[in-house]
Amino acid sequence: MALYDFYQVRVDECDQQIEQALAVLNASKPEPTQPIPKTRQRSKQANAVNFDVRSALYQLVGTDLTQIHGIGPFLALRLIAECGTDLSKWRTAKHFTSWLTLSPGCKISGGKVLSAHSRKSTNRLTAHLRLAAVTVGKTNTALGAFYRRLAARIGKAKAVTATARKIAVLFYNAMRFGMNYHDPGADQYEQKYRERVIKQLYRRAAEFGFELHEVECVS
Repeated sequence: MALYDFYQVRVDECDQQIEQALAVLNASKPEPTQPIPKTRQRSKQANAVNFDVRSALYQLVGTDLTQIHGIGPFLALRLIAECGTDLSKWRTAKHFTSWLTLSPGCKISGGKVLSAHSRKSTNRLTAHLRLAAVTVGKTNTALGAFYRRLAARIGKAKAVTATARKIAVLFYNAMRFGMNYHDPGADQYEQKYRERVIKQLYRRAAEFGFELHEVECVS
């Protein structure tokens, strides 16, 4: 018990240093004009820091990163600690996800694609984003519906990578362009997916000289 208490004191000291570092970074930042959005998380995370990190990060980057499903205060802090606040070093989101090794590989020889598997990596952020993807796959959100659809079609491993990449792209757009994320919901995602599939069917039918017509369902 004494050893546990000793570790808790050391953890609290680390949290105090993180809070001080964020205060120094925010010293030159103006106060946000808009109040921070209401938190999505009702319960406190087990690894949460002992201060209001959401407000500090909101002032630092100008947007609430925790509105992106899968990104909590702890992960948002880790992402900024590893990447910084200026993501212009990555020209596009594709460059960013390639750095995270979440993009498909491209092994080509003689014009033939030998492998499209994503590269292995020891990047700490990649591991955190993959864990976030697994968690988000259990939620009733657009990202959750995206994960479940891919998992049923190509397997859970590839679905985790694809969902982690989507979360990384949302983080990049929020940091680079100030995008505010609003979850459209699982139902809207499924509706858009259905419309996209129907559009593809009409196009394919027209290529082969056929015409599709809707059939009314009789109950």
